[in-house]
Amino acid sequence: MATSTIEHPRVVSRADWLAARRELLLREKELTRATDNVNRQRRELPWLKVEKEYIFDGPNGKETLADLFAGRSQLIVRHFMFGPGWKEGCVGCSFASDHAEGALVHLENHDVSYAAISRAPWTEIEPFKKRMGWNFKWVSSYNNDFNFDYHVSFKKEDAAQGKVFYNYVMQDFVCEELSGLSVFYKDQPGNVFHTYSTYARGDEKIVSAYMLLDLTPKGRNETVHGNLSDWVRHHDKYGANGFVDHTGRYREPKDAQGCCHEE
Repeated sequence: MATSTIEHPRVVSRADWLAARRELLLREKELTRATDNVNRQRRELPWLKVEKEYIFDGPNGKETLADLFAGRSQLIVRHFMFGPGWKEGCVGCSFASDHAEGALVHLENHDVSYAAISRAPWTEIEPFKKRMGWNFKWVSSYNNDFNFDYHVSFKKEDAAQGKVFYNYVMQDFVCEELSGLSVFYKDQPGNVFHTYSTYARGDEKIVSAYMLLDLTPKGRNETVHGNLSDWVRHHDKYGANGFVDHTGRYREPKDAQGCCHEE
């Protein structure tokens, strides 16, 4: 757990503090308006009709992408980093999923369904989901191309080239599984449309713990901004003395040389 100290700014009178706070409030209001504008532009993005049928495996057997809407018109998909053969899911995806779990009742009562999709077989996902105590829908794309089509899983031939298409650009290969969020809409006739996807730090906006930390004097207190491996753990692993490697996977202390390609 991060425990570093900080050198605090100068201490001033209440009047000077209030003046400084009002100046910062102007910058915050500018950011709020800019965020509102970007959100509007996001809603105005063109849609892409999903022509391919994806069949997923989950607790209810075989389900299509359309089935995951569960009677609602909007669907948020968490691309959860959990590859075949992994012992547990990515720490960062788990961190975000803790927050999504708490929002489920509100989303579902506002015409939005939420589901996680991973490449690991359902038989490998189920024990971890039970261990973490999550109730959101989670299905496996092990037998279809969904993860590859949405550029969050990469085949051996992709890794061999050293570069993969992720977050809308070609970049260095890091791991065979990466994270993100995708959003879909289903119309009355049953057509499904892909409306939005975001990757890398683009999906951290759902993590309210980060928003709260940003209010504190120490902030996120990470050695590199966005490097949650400094301190985030599965919620049942704090104090276990392990670490998170560069792929976002928890390692026991004895696994210090571990890498995502060794299993």
